[in-house]
Amino acid sequence: MIKSDVLIIGSNMMDLITYIDRMPIEGETVEAPDFEMGFGGKGANQAVAAARLGSRVSMITKVGNDAFGQQQLTNFKDNKIDVSGVGIGTKSSGVAPIFVSKSSNNSIIIIKGANNELTPDDLQANIEIIKNAKIIVLENEIPLETNYAAIDLAQEFGIPILLNPAPARKDLDLEYVKKVDYFAPNETELATLTGLPASNLDEIKVAAHDMVSLGVKHMIVTLGSRGVLSVTDQDEQLINALKVDAVDTTGAGDSIIGAFAHYLAEGKNELDALNLANQYAAMTVTRRGTQKSYPTKAEVEAHYQH
Repeated sequence: MIKSDVLIIGSNMMDLITYIDRMPIEGETVEAPDFEMGFGGKGANQAVAAARLGSRVSMITKVGNDAFGQQQLTNFKDNKIDVSGVGIGTKSSGVAPIFVSKSSNNSIIIIKGANNELTPDDLQANIEIIKNAKIIVLENEIPLETNYAAIDLAQEFGIPILLNPAPARKDLDLEYVKKVDYFAPNETELATLTGLPASNLDEIKVAAHDMVSLGVKHMIVTLGSRGVLSVTDQDEQLINALKVDAVDTTGAGDSIIGAFAHYLAEGKNELDALNLANQYAAMTVTRRGTQKSYPTKAEVEAHYQH
């Protein structure tokens, strides 16, 4: 029997990262200074972050029926992630072309590929993994009906669930959002989901409280260089980002989600878990790439002891 600290039901992608001086306009060709490939996908990123911090992590996902899919499987195993819930789809692997600007900000296109083939039936086939998880993490790079089925199963088995609604979808069913324990958009996703402005901190707080007033239990809004906002009907806390020299913010939000899940599963209270996850993300943005920027538990401990 597989017992997981953190179960990720989600996506895997191959990141195709181009470092750019500027984006081309339509019809224009421009030269970019650098390119890298790496392992990504919101679900896989969150799984790797939790695993590198020491959690026992399981992944339920679909990899592509191509070379990228085999590389993803190897990468999961290299990161000590349980792959008994990983299936091979009929489509090619998901890919994510990512464009990183001089200011370290990024723009991303995703092609879901085999991730779209992860169905509620796959969850039933892996019911023992689901039953024996301490916390389940979901995001929106897999079909919504699969997320809804996962939420129902988590409720049935009394397992806390974190939903990261990325990419944001206006058709996300609020009734299911109200069932999750933690709802974790970034400010852009928050604006899309609420229809409210979220261009400054005051607006973000209003939008987050609006979600709570509609019945969402715990809002966690990742704010990039501004930190993380936690809102419940009882409390509001802003955890400021640490000041670092960022070189690449790709995957930083996923690192917060994965680290938060790890620290919760470890037994930390919510605020401590968020503070530690915020510190973890600060380390990741000082390194290039997505998963390869995620430090291990030993690296985190060594860094913050100095």
